Amino acid sequence: MHNQSNFILSPICNILSDVVSGNYGLGNGIETYPLNEHILQSTFLKMTGFQEQKMKIICWELASVDFEYRYKRFTQTLLGACSTYKEKNLVYNDLLDQIKLMEPNFDVTTSINRKEIRRKTIWELQKAFQETNLGSWNQVIASDFFLNHTNLIKNHFFATSDNLLENVLQDKYELLYKHRNRCAHNTLSYQSNLPTLKELSEENYNLNNYPIRFGILILIDKVFIRLYEKYLCLKDN
Repeated sequence: MHNQSNFILSPICNILSDVVSGNYGLGNGIETYPLNEHILQSTFLKMTGFQEQKMKIICWELASVDFEYRYKRFTQTLLGACSTYKEKNLVYNDLLDQIKLMEPNFDVTTSINRKEIRRKTIWELQKAFQETNLGSWNQVIASDFFLNHTNLIKNHFFATSDNLLENVLQDKYELLYKHRNRCAHNTLSYQSNLPTLKELSEENYNLNNYPIRFGILILIDKVFIRLYEKYLCLKDN
């Protein structure tokens, strides 16, 4: 297996694990709290960039085998940065189409274990936000997420026959994408970082936080890893 496939199969959650490990020496006293947003924002940008590169490399790998796909994807329907949900969903369907060329009866809803993907996603978040610096700095948000909001990542909300994400997860991804742009373009440097009263009054405002952002990125990553493993197995055989 060459380096590009190794990268595609490498879990995005390793970035979060490395941050947790690197923070052990900081302690969790009140003097460390100002580091919270800097560390979370940096981690978030690193994870979004990692995933965007993975989407592009998946396309390059598919195009190196299927020349018709190469023409379609790189001359007719071009991808941008692969940061939007629409672009990620295009890559998702590209991968499904390539798998179905080799296994016409392939059904993603029965071929990948969505319950296991969901369970492992929650487990990765628990490792990052329970009994760690990240958990101490974001205790209320993390506790609320694990008590009330892990049901956002339901089996029927992701990896369907046509969509990478469904229903409420698409809405949450749009919030993630907006925050990605604010961080990447440093718009907070001239904008107030306080929410407006309108934003505070919105029903789902408390869902716009880092545990959910990280969870969606990890979930998407696990889906692509499972599908790419299937693609490699079929291609090699």
